[in-house]
Amino acid sequence: MIGQRAGLPGSIDCMASGPSNADLKSIWLFSSCTATELRKIRASLDATSVPAGKVLVDEGSLGREFFIIVEGTAAVTRNGKKITTLGPGNHFGEMAMLDRRPRSATVTSETGMDLLVMSQRQFSGLLESVPTIALKMLSALATRLREVDAIAFG
Repeated sequence: MIGQRAGLPGSIDCMASGPSNADLKSIWLFSSCTATELRKIRASLDATSVPAGKVLVDEGSLGREFFIIVEGTAAVTRNGKKITTLGPGNHFGEMAMLDRRPRSATVTSETGMDLLVMSQRQFSGLLESVPTIALKMLSALATRLREVDAIAFG
């Protein structure tokens, strides 16, 4: 079972309820994982719930967590301008986990949200032990880069 966090570093305070029984196989990032890989992933995740208006990651701050949205929506802003909205099945925070540089955007909950959260250590270990996730993460990053490129140079 996915653990419940008593508190996350930074500005996130967890509530008692959460997505502890989330169907990982239904999340695109994990959809091609084996049962054994899903058990490893589940052991690396913590569940949390946050209210609307909560800053989950702050542009320019150091990243310490990777997030997967189970329920709810979040706004992604950069330099104060809204870029997109994320919803169930989307993930964020991986760039700061991969390059260990400051967050490139701010993500704020628009609604109450159920999230799955992974620490830097858990994230790095999982990428090594479950290469399927690393390949999907590269694909997701390439898609985001192409979308930004189309907006900037379209």
